Amino acid sequence: MMLAIQRLPVPVIARVQGIATAAGCQLVAMCDLAVASSTAKFAVGGVNLGLFCSAPGVALSRNVLRKVAFEMLVTGEFISAQEAKASGLINRVAEPDQLDAELEKLVATILAKPRVAVAMGKEFFYRQGELGIAAAYNAASQTMACNMMDEAALEGVQAFIEKRPPRWR
Repeated sequence: MMLAIQRLPVPVIARVQGIATAAGCQLVAMCDLAVASSTAKFAVGGVNLGLFCSAPGVALSRNVLRKVAFEMLVTGEFISAQEAKASGLINRVAEPDQLDAELEKLVATILAKPRVAVAMGKEFFYRQGELGIAAAYNAASQTMACNMMDEAALEGVQAFIEKRPPRWR
């Protein structure tokens, strides 16, 4: 399931209201984006039971500052929503009564963009992260060239030139 999240052509957004531990924290880390309530907490507490959370460690080490991820894995301590945002585990924090509105705002911003550009961008984002720098720039050039040939990019450039909002199809 964790790999399927990255393979989907649309962004997957975690909505966290409460506690996300172990596999729940892993799921938040693997989602493309995450919005959490200010009262949310995050932990990988397996070490408290003598079990190192290795599967959640994969997601954490790739999506959270390394030292924060390692500290979470070896201490099992909770971090707050604010700490999770500062470490890169989540994107946005909202008061509990504003969580859905904040999530909807993020979704609306993404939906206002051409679906093909978002899908191409997501695929490239994860693929380039596994490449060396030269190969990543080569992949970026190929992706950009293919993207520029798409109808959405042509409309976006034309709208920019004409100083008008784009009309995505």
